[in-house]
Amino acid sequence: MDRTELADFLRRARSRLAPGDVGLSAGPRRRTPGLRREEVAQLAGMSTDYYTRLEQRRGSHPSRQMLTALARALRLTNTERDHLFHLAGEEPPRPGGSSGHVRPGLLLILDRLHDLPAMVVSDWGEVLAQNAMAVALAGGDHTGTNMIRSWFTVPGVRELSPPEYHEQHARAHAASLRAVVAARPEDPGPAALVAELRAASEEFEALWKSHDVLARRPSPKQFLHPVVGLLDLDCDVLLSDGHSQQLIVHSARPGTPAYERLELLRVIGLQDLSPGGLGASPSTDATP
Repeated sequence: MDRTELADFLRRARSRLAPGDVGLSAGPRRRTPGLRREEVAQLAGMSTDYYTRLEQRRGSHPSRQMLTALARALRLTNTERDHLFHLAGEEPPRPGGSSGHVRPGLLLILDRLHDLPAMVVSDWGEVLAQNAMAVALAGGDHTGTNMIRSWFTVPGVRELSPPEYHEQHARAHAASLRAVVAARPEDPGPAALVAELRAASEEFEALWKSHDVLARRPSPKQFLHPVVGLLDLDCDVLLSDGHSQQLIVHSARPGTPAYERLELLRVIGLQDLSPGGLGASPSTDATP
């Protein structure tokens, strides 16, 4: 691990970003260019003290998960991400394999979506990034979790979807995962998830044996929100190169009840207005 070069690289990457580039408000007058250290730490999900020590060449060796989070927070390109890994003494993610590094183009668009729920998801269900509206819709920040795993193994996840759509969602999850495993048999992430779910869920095992295969396609979605009620939302998907990541955006047509409820959701955000506490952040994923 080259602490000096790593510290310099982090400082330079931080200095070239403006708050607006990452969806933050500029706030009061800023004395230094770029993001503040605490802003990078917030975006990466780490303590300000730890990030500061990295820039001061005093930090402990960052984990691969931490490096991935830093690459996402600093909006690094794939080449810059690989350089970051090398400076930390780690092998970069394999090309074509699973990676938590969000494609910069998708992240740039996500940062500019404020009024609509949007998130970046991998083709095998990893939630890579969410905006504030997506967090409010799902009842918590589920970045770093897997939608498919949660659907089959975490109690309560399906409550966000009307019961009549549960079977449809389950089949879609299993079939899309099969398509990914077939396309990337050398990728250990999706294969390990399949093995885990076949052992943990009888429902998934039965669906896996049916051998259905499909790719995820945009379609209207229904959400049962505990505060604003039922939302019938359109779903649009923007794919990255190679289709390994998807920017999913939910919207409602003006003049519809869903549009009014989505506006209400934007206002209340994550306020604790429901009996169960909407502001709580369970370690589960939103339905697709």
